[in-house]
Amino acid sequence: MTQPDQSAPLLALRDEEWIEDFVAYLRHEQHRSEQTVRAYRSDVRGLLLDIATPDLATKNEAPEPQLGSLTLQDLRGWLAELNRRGVSRATVARKTASVRGFLRWARREGLIDTDPSAKLMTPRKESRLPPTLTTAQTTRILDATAARATSVPQEGQDEGEDQIRAALALRDLAMLELLYASGIRVAELVGMNLSSVDSVDGKVTVIGKGDKERVVPINRPAVNAVTSWTERGRPLLVRAEHTPPDALFLGKRGGRIGVRQVRDVVNDVLAELGDTSARGPHVFRHTAATHLLDGGADLRSVQEILGHSSLQTTQLYTHVSIERLRRGYTQAHPRA
Repeated sequence: MTQPDQSAPLLALRDEEWIEDFVAYLRHEQHRSEQTVRAYRSDVRGLLLDIATPDLATKNEAPEPQLGSLTLQDLRGWLAELNRRGVSRATVARKTASVRGFLRWARREGLIDTDPSAKLMTPRKESRLPPTLTTAQTTRILDATAARATSVPQEGQDEGEDQIRAALALRDLAMLELLYASGIRVAELVGMNLSSVDSVDGKVTVIGKGDKERVVPINRPAVNAVTSWTERGRPLLVRAEHTPPDALFLGKRGGRIGVRQVRDVVNDVLAELGDTSARGPHVFRHTAATHLLDGGADLRSVQEILGHSSLQTTQLYTHVSIERLRRGYTQAHPRA
């Protein structure tokens, strides 16, 4: 049995044990990412802390278990309180999904007799269109990054900060070209190995959500950028004691690059544009999907490329394309 988190606010021991058993199920049977696991744990604990009696923390006695006695009224009151606090609809929907998932699991495990969330209405998410870049903005980012990558010192020159800086520029160009060409998630990018790239056939193999493997086509600029990185940039960052031999992208110290480092790289180039407030690696995923649809790709193909389990998720990008078309129409048509 997984041990409860001792640093978190106190809950009844049985509740903590149930939550940690659920977390183990998510990790080992559902193969959920650590980010997803943390969100589920936080959401279920948050429910219990929200419905606990206000003076619970001041009592010396151990808190009473609550997960086995939750009612539909408890859940409705909890949702009402979240709404009263002004929690966004997207967050409320996520929290509801977490609690619903936990209670379904508890029912299957025989821990509870009935699932009170079965009759709970799921809040509608806000229909916000994801931020995307125009083709011109994307080109400016990639051209500027490519210009920095052209200053790589020739083989045989002394190692130094200039070499490292040039190697990082080659890496950054390869990551950005790959993100835009494939629309992969940042977690998929950092998990890629050297063997994940097929430069002959122009495709990459990634491990997505639920440990599902998929093959995604990439374009020639992405292939060329990755090849330049692996042949000219990556060797300059390899450190025998830190570098995993198969890791595709490396950090400055030679280890496998992390999600936060990629986010920093992306945010820097987006800030340099000066004409967008978009931030985060997902901008390139949204942009790739939108540009594919703008270019005539069918919805099912884009769904497979992005690794969406539901076509409804992919359909959101059709609204982005239509909205962009509408803006262009309004600007161009004399009677619009």
